[in-house]
Amino acid sequence: MATLKLNGQSVDVNDGEQVLDACEELGVNFGCQAGNCGACLTEVAQGMENLSEYSEPEKQFGVEGRERLMCQCIIKGGEVVLD
Repeated sequence: MATLKLNGQSVDVNDGEQVLDACEELGVNFGCQAGNCGACLTEVAQGMENLSEYSEPEKQFGVEGRERLMCQCIIKGGEVVLD
């Protein structure tokens, strides 16, 4: 079981599961949910290594560094803290 955290709140997520539902529960805004609009662009404060590799939509959007499109992320395990 993995954990996703934002603003002092946390949600448990099954290892290997998309984080979209957990992020919605934590208050992350979403638009298209397909990696096209950038509404869910979020900085990862800790645990970037616990997320899947950048998806093709993220690469095309130009996401880099600590940024991720949360609609595209799968959590591998452990803990991920979002800014």
